[in-house]
Amino acid sequence: MAQYLMSVLTDTADLATEAEMAAIDVFNERLRADGHWVFAGGLASAASSTVVDGRGGEPVFTDGPYVESKEQVIGFWIIEAPHLDVALRLAASGSKACNRRVELRPFLG
Repeated sequence: MAQYLMSVLTDTADLATEAEMAAIDVFNERLRADGHWVFAGGLASAASSTVVDGRGGEPVFTDGPYVESKEQVIGFWIIEAPHLDVALRLAASGSKACNRRVELRPFLG
């Protein structure tokens, strides 16, 4: 089975509501029960991030998000699916559960 990253996108600093969290919990349990679950997590705000550039002699640490953007990644799922059509259906269900847009991207290999 192929693995996919489902990134949850948001354009607000608002966290999930209680109803959204309950729907996400139901979705997560369905992923586990159906054998699609690998890992998932929510992320702190993009403002709490640090960009690390270790390509030179000494690493450079910069506060804030790497990209200035209206939308940020607020959470993610890593899933397994036998093919893209299944992954797309799961992404649609995940989007509905968290009430946000979801970007689906396959892992290489």
